[in-house]
Amino acid sequence: MRHTWLLALCLLLGACATHTPVPERAPQLVAALPLSLHIQREQAGEQRDWLLVLQAEGDALRWSLLDPLGMPLARQLLLDGAWHNDGLLPPNAEARELFAALLFALTPAESLSSTYPAGSWQLAADRRQFVPQWRIDYRAPLNFTLYTVAGPSYRVTTLTSPEGS
Repeated sequence: MRHTWLLALCLLLGACATHTPVPERAPQLVAALPLSLHIQREQAGEQRDWLLVLQAEGDALRWSLLDPLGMPLARQLLLDGAWHNDGLLPPNAEARELFAALLFALTPAESLSSTYPAGSWQLAADRRQFVPQWRIDYRAPLNFTLYTVAGPSYRVTTLTSPEGS
């Protein structure tokens, strides 16, 4: 019985350790909010299209992930460095991880060092790495692909015009 509890505790701690970190305060992003993004999720040759709407709600960021018919898949608030369920949808771990990676991808390069801990990320000309599990390849600030180590990839494009375009 003791070994079962110990194993369960280790699994729980291991699961917590693999979550993509988020900053304590929402950073300034590369585009003004609200922001609408088209996300194409691909894994093992299967592709899904999603719509993500990102809005400012006071000190919080509201993330709403929708299918092509407008049905909500996930709704989360990021407030004080923690995710909070928004509405009656069940928790969606994949969406939270995607949202955290998107927040990193949408943070301007000059703000990364003040927003994320040193050693948790790497920066190159058209690529970022968010240790340990995310790689971002950019075509433009709002046109990029997120790759995970052992999971799906997400092609992200904007549906709203960036300010000044």
